[in-house]
Amino acid sequence: MTYLSISKNANLLGTPHRLSSSKSISNRALILKALSGNQSVVSNLSDARDTQTMNRLLTNNDKMIDVLDAGTTMRFLTAYFAITNKHKVLTGTTRMKERPIGILVDALRKLGVTIDYLDKEGFPPMETKGFGAQKTNTLTIPGNVSSQYVSALMMIAPILPKGLTISLTGKMGSVPYFQMTAALMAEFGVTCQIDLKAQKLPFHQWPINQPI
Repeated sequence: MTYLSISKNANLLGTPHRLSSSKSISNRALILKALSGNQSVVSNLSDARDTQTMNRLLTNNDKMIDVLDAGTTMRFLTAYFAITNKHKVLTGTTRMKERPIGILVDALRKLGVTIDYLDKEGFPPMETKGFGAQKTNTLTIPGNVSSQYVSALMMIAPILPKGLTISLTGKMGSVPYFQMTAALMAEFGVTCQIDLKAQKLPFHQWPINQPI
């Protein structure tokens, strides 16, 4: 079992200027910037449509949030809107509504978030309805799920009152993406740690100026 531990950090702030224009990196940087209260500065963002969609929707005051067919945008924004107590309806294309999101929603509910499915259980569209007291600071998730679920939870962890430890069980997949997320979070002043076989080590600092 692998543990990802992220402590509370009330002063999330960074100026990561060396971004590689990768969509994966840019989308994470935009979420972290938003979580800092937009006090951070990011540059050299990807011009991919998914990143443009993320950037536009993060500042959209409408209740209805249409991510189109952007899977990363759907997952990251679900966690972001839920944990920042914003009441939003998240939807997308017909294909997006067929893409499961239950693992992330279940994890957010365990943390104390209220989310309702508006159609099929486990799939978009969903409505985020608020976040009260944090119910737990530990989550257990299969290690072979999409890295986007885990990264979404990693990025919201610093603003949780109790921080968060994520236990990943079974076969591990997408480790470089966890490392990349941790490296970006370090640019915003957040320390992520990995505990593998009872040996606690700092995350390898993935070079965020390299595409992945």
